[in-house]
Amino acid sequence: MKLSTKYFKADMLAGMVVFLVALPLCLGIAVASGAPPFAGIISGVIGGIAVGYMSNSNVSVSGPAAGLIAIILVAITEMGYQTFLSAVVIAGAIQLALGLAKAGGISSYFPTSVIEGMLVAIGIIIIKKELPHAIGYDLEHEGDFYSYQLIDADKGFFTELIHAFNFAHTGAIIIAGVSIAIIIAFNKVPALKKLKAVPGALVAVLAGILLNELFAATNPTLEIKDEHLVILPIATSFNEFTSQFTAPSLQGFINVKAWTVGVTIAIVASIETLLCLEAGDKMDPMKRFSSANKELTAQGIGNMLSGFLGGIPMTSVIVRTSANLNAGAKTKLAAIAHGVFLLVAVLVIPGLLNKIPMASLAAILIMIGLKLASIKTFKHMWHNGAQQFIPFIVTVIAVVFTDLLKGVGVGLVVSIYFILKGNMKLAYFFRKEKHHTGETIHIELAQEVSFLNKAAIKQTLAHLPENCTVIIDAAHTVYIDYDVLEMIKDFMNFGSKDKNISVVLKEFKEEYKMQEYASNHVTN
Repeated sequence: MKLSTKYFKADMLAGMVVFLVALPLCLGIAVASGAPPFAGIISGVIGGIAVGYMSNSNVSVSGPAAGLIAIILVAITEMGYQTFLSAVVIAGAIQLALGLAKAGGISSYFPTSVIEGMLVAIGIIIIKKELPHAIGYDLEHEGDFYSYQLIDADKGFFTELIHAFNFAHTGAIIIAGVSIAIIIAFNKVPALKKLKAVPGALVAVLAGILLNELFAATNPTLEIKDEHLVILPIATSFNEFTSQFTAPSLQGFINVKAWTVGVTIAIVASIETLLCLEAGDKMDPMKRFSSANKELTAQGIGNMLSGFLGGIPMTSVIVRTSANLNAGAKTKLAAIAHGVFLLVAVLVIPGLLNKIPMASLAAILIMIGLKLASIKTFKHMWHNGAQQFIPFIVTVIAVVFTDLLKGVGVGLVVSIYFILKGNMKLAYFFRKEKHHTGETIHIELAQEVSFLNKAAIKQTLAHLPENCTVIIDAAHTVYIDYDVLEMIKDFMNFGSKDKNISVVLKEFKEEYKMQEYASNHVTN
């Protein structure tokens, strides 16, 4: 896709905001996965520049994914890092094959209610996970700056937060509060809203740095120490920088366990990517559609590059994508810019970035979380009716209390139930709602009658009153499933006789061969 420069300024500013959000995520996810911190940076840079360029999406941003942490950690522990990198390359090759085989079309089957529920749940999770950072308690969150799970099995729902407040840091709370106030002001104050060249999130980060420097100079008790600041690897020489890159093991490509891990990563990463892609398109204010097949192809090439250079696997990530849209991104230039900023930051200004308080970054993410979990979304889904609201709220609860993939899976099951229920109702139309013995009952079949409608039609025929006449009209029907035809035939020859029901078949196609089964009934 040709890059557009129409929105150059807006995209560059959005890229800067996403860079600030992505930096700690890249480092934290790598550490939590048992990989070198620099491996997360490699993945983030490739996800931004390479995948961003090849992707068809205008708003999606890729990088290391929290949803893969458990898989990566176990794989590295069991196989060693170089063999694990072979698995990453294998996963990328599988994704590339899936994209070329046009397997990305599955994303079109994710219902809106489930996608909306996933976004709201992630918003709730972001807020809960970032509150400890906002109050200066980061010790137990190193490497866990964001994950797809709200409940800590060992601590319960609120215990972790209560525990964190016992170790709150006044300086961090002040910086987080000021950062949130700045972001709100840039969203609400007309004069500040007009300053398109200066995003509120960037101002919030700069204010956090200046405030912490002020605390250090005037009141050291308020100063935020190193462990609560961004921690970026600093190389003192070119050789030290290049030594952070690791090549995959050639033996790993013939290792059965590496192939098993590669297949697992490919499946999980592809599902998360497709979910995020669909969610990003729904959030895009310009309502553009992205090619899921091109996204899988781009992700595959990106993961292969990451594996060859020593990086961890990546997916399209909803947190970065949300931050990107929230910052006003218009095209994929923003995603590419964030990758360039990551690369430049590692090479040029690691020392300055290491002065950024985690509390400021937490403030940015909390505001993103509030936007995702907006009350307006709940109201909108409620007004859409039970068929939309129930799968939506089930998805929210399931994602919050389990994880992303399990929660979406539960939401899909509930959504499919309502889809099937709706299909059953659309299979046919009655002329009357109430029927009595001796009446003539008209059943008009819908345009398409599939096997999904069989149960509903069977139940309707079973409950017809005795001694009535039933007219089954297929005049408007284009397709009737074989199983449904067989069930009607059985009713004509057996079920209808038990209740002395006369069956009239109307406008059935000759190819259905219904006439030979209607010896005691009427066909038109």
